[in-house]
Amino acid sequence: MNGLIMAAQLLLGLSILVVLHELGHFIAARAFGIKVEKFYLFFDAWNVKLFSYKKGDVEYGIGWLPLGGYVKIAGMIDESMDTEQMAQPVQDWEFRSKPAWQRLVVMLGGVFVNIVVGIFIFWMLMFKYGETYIANSSVTRGINPGEIGQEIGLKKGDRVVAVNGKKVIRFDELISSKVLLGNTTLTVLREGKAQEIKVPDNILNKVSDLGIEAFISRTPLLSTRIDSVPPTLAAAKAGLKVGDQIETINAVPVKYDVDVRQEIQKYKGKTVAFGINRAGEVKDFNVAVDTAGKIGILFDASEIKEETIKYGFFEALPIGAAQAWKTFADNGKGIWKVLTGKIKPNKAFSGPVEIARKVYGGEWIWARFWASTAFISIALAFMNLLPIPALDGGHVVFLLIEMVKGKPLGDKFMERAQIVGFVMLLCLMVFVLGNDIFKAFFK
Repeated sequence: MNGLIMAAQLLLGLSILVVLHELGHFIAARAFGIKVEKFYLFFDAWNVKLFSYKKGDVEYGIGWLPLGGYVKIAGMIDESMDTEQMAQPVQDWEFRSKPAWQRLVVMLGGVFVNIVVGIFIFWMLMFKYGETYIANSSVTRGINPGEIGQEIGLKKGDRVVAVNGKKVIRFDELISSKVLLGNTTLTVLREGKAQEIKVPDNILNKVSDLGIEAFISRTPLLSTRIDSVPPTLAAAKAGLKVGDQIETINAVPVKYDVDVRQEIQKYKGKTVAFGINRAGEVKDFNVAVDTAGKIGILFDASEIKEETIKYGFFEALPIGAAQAWKTFADNGKGIWKVLTGKIKPNKAFSGPVEIARKVYGGEWIWARFWASTAFISIALAFMNLLPIPALDGGHVVFLLIEMVKGKPLGDKFMERAQIVGFVMLLCLMVFVLGNDIFKAFFK
């Protein structure tokens, strides 16, 4: 069921974004009097389509190959590779008859719409939900680093107070792109003393394999003070009470909530001696651990303060725009790290399977769905701007060259460039799908 929900969210999100992207091209073309012959969601490869109808001069439809969508603009060398049309005399309603600046606007129309959509969704989410975060100042017990964090020198209980010299306000900054994408320096308080720890600029290679929890856990450390003891479970039956502080398990000292959870996992199905501090007096209690490694307690999370910032309608706009820009910039930084060899391509690129699993998730939560769709919308805008011939960015580069030269590039060159671009995109698609499958079965 989770897989179906993931797939459904991915299909809906990408369909919305593809249609809107192509609508950007469509509106820009029509605004300049350019004829649009087809408007398709997905590709009708070999002229096979699931649905189509014609209104005016435009055929609207849904293709069978779910790898995006397209608009067929008359007089343009594009996905259709319609060389017959290009061999005919130029008509004033064709793409090729228009000034270079108009053609440039048409090619940027899809990217523009994706950026606007991303900003709009982030804006509406900020307006409706605001921003909720854990205040880093309330994380008095410190962080719980995983194996990656420990490798670079972080220790359980460290308090990270600054990133690159700038004070950390929100706890989730520690697992944000500004930490994971850069040559980052963390200022850490350990036993009252400050020290600096470098985060390697290739750390995403390991985080991609092991997950963010292997770097720093999203959940700050808590004390071992018991906050809840359901009366029917083992802890209550053994005599443990709210306010008790667990100090030892089978004579092993425990300092944090995670220490307790890790220690009792060793004694599944057994009865264990707990050293409990109750009102300053330490007492021993024998507690039965169930076969799942639980005893039925919750720890006191009241010291961790969540704060929510609410925004008015217009106040939320710059916050949403800043989130969109951050997403766009992070994509750029990630691509640069791949090009410079800091991050391996198989760690950086994700296909539809990984996007469905990691971005959308297996539970349909509308706030998460729209946030994920906004993220992907900005990512699509960035990817489409890459100077690959079959993408919008490739057309933009050729148009800029034409504007500098004062004359268009030859049709034969453009046709060959499109073929090269298609091959590059096909190879990329095979790579990301293969990478997804490999991760799913062999991770």
